[in-house]
Amino acid sequence: MSQTPHWLLLSLVATALPAADLFEDATAEAGLTFRHQSSKTPRKYLPETMSGGVAIFDANQDGWMDVFFVNGAQLDFPHPQGKEPDKSDPRFWNRLFVNQGDGTFKDQTEAFGLQGRGYGMGATVGDYDNDGFPDLLVTNAATGSAPGAVLYRNVEGKRFSDVTAAANLATTGWATSAGFFDYDNDGFLDLFIARYMKYRFDVDFRCGMETSYGRTYCHPDLFEPETSYLFRNVGDGTFEDVSQASGIADHPGKGLGVAFADYDSDGWVDIAVANDSFPQFLFHNLGDGTFEETALFAGTAYDEDGREFAGMGIAFEDLDSDGLPDIVATALSQEKYAFFHNAGNDAFEYRTEASGLGATTQLYSGWGVNVFDFDNDGRRDLFFSNGHVMDNIAQSQPHLTYLQTPLLLRRDDEGFVNVSQQGGPTFQQDWAGRGSAVGDLDNDGDLDLVVSNVDGEAYLARNLSDANWLGVRLVGCQSNRDGIGAQIEVSGAQVQRRQVTTAGSYLSSRDQRIFFGLSAVNEVDEIRVTWPGGSRTTRGRTQANQVVDVSECE
Repeated sequence: MSQTPHWLLLSLVATALPAADLFEDATAEAGLTFRHQSSKTPRKYLPETMSGGVAIFDANQDGWMDVFFVNGAQLDFPHPQGKEPDKSDPRFWNRLFVNQGDGTFKDQTEAFGLQGRGYGMGATVGDYDNDGFPDLLVTNAATGSAPGAVLYRNVEGKRFSDVTAAANLATTGWATSAGFFDYDNDGFLDLFIARYMKYRFDVDFRCGMETSYGRTYCHPDLFEPETSYLFRNVGDGTFEDVSQASGIADHPGKGLGVAFADYDSDGWVDIAVANDSFPQFLFHNLGDGTFEETALFAGTAYDEDGREFAGMGIAFEDLDSDGLPDIVATALSQEKYAFFHNAGNDAFEYRTEASGLGATTQLYSGWGVNVFDFDNDGRRDLFFSNGHVMDNIAQSQPHLTYLQTPLLLRRDDEGFVNVSQQGGPTFQQDWAGRGSAVGDLDNDGDLDLVVSNVDGEAYLARNLSDANWLGVRLVGCQSNRDGIGAQIEVSGAQVQRRQVTTAGSYLSSRDQRIFFGLSAVNEVDEIRVTWPGGSRTTRGRTQANQVVDVSECE
């Protein structure tokens, strides 16, 4: 009897071995002991199921990324429209976890003064006063005396001071995602704040009361759309409300997500807004302080059948390495997540099915969406945090679930491949996922994931990639200090381009450093930075596996 060849035995053994996990659950080890509290009531107020932002940033400027979570607040039953939700109980505090540099985090919320007020939604980060310390904005589903957004100035990395009133940042209503960006290229970060809709706690539509499965969260179609805010940074520590003057206030919507990119390469940053069951928005920056809403003409307002969808999270980044930013927006189950490919000439093509997103996301409800190269192979991949809006959805639609697994999609030559099964145990667990952010929390060059879950524990998925990489951290001089809006191009074995932003996802803010996956390449030939306003900085041959600072003053 002939024996099986030695080479075939080795091949069979290798095939049988399980693939190594791409991520590991490092939540407990890191001490990220945050549990979101929605204060659920029998009335089912909509904010209960939609809160949970995350921000990854270096609060104390020690070189290690910290993590901030946004929390809910105590709601009454019924809750009066004019009463501010109570955040005094520590279980409702927003939380700042400071990175200790040894793989662990310490809750230093009180020391930094970030307990918060009102019913929290999301957070965004930017150095609005160019002092070298990142500042923080927190949005609220506001009622009573609580503002729609609270601005915290970072005081030398030691504490945060509420400067909302002093900065002339007056907001009302239900604020959701927000982001810092320099729309007029004057070197100071401006601020866009999306608002969801005209919601009132004292209006009861009694949704679902006549059904066998009981009360449900009301559909957004029952509420009127609301305008978003645009604040211009005056440069003296204050902001000017230019929502009307800029044309932003001419377009009320139901904004949940916001992201920024220069989609037509004219040197002015544009705005993409994810609207819930409403046409999506694409605000084209005209360069004169005004914006034109162009989503219908650009092809990003509706899906391929001309229908509205429940836009929630959004990313506005180059997914196919052609140098042009594309748009990905999450949606509800049975709607499919939208992928709008930037075809140039101010036009986008709907490629949800062709990219593989359609079949993968059909039964999911997505919130956070992150574009990042998780395996450092030079291609941009996708992560989605998922979970249905309705906590009793299975009673009316048994094929759907409230708790859902996250999705990890790897980019290949044809589109996106679902590799969630290789993600590790975190990707096999069901969650009520909401905000998500990426950042290199352990400074090893691969991007980790932090996700907040409604009425559940947050989790940290630590990236286990061992491929080569290069990080770039910008320091602006004439431009804003963060270099937000700058374009970075790295050339060598391949050319990669990124635009610097902390905005995107859902209610969340990411690590501002830009990371390039290099696979097995040990160096790059050149780093080229095009700053907002058009000036350029070039750096020559650079070794891999380090974060390099590039200053506009060089």
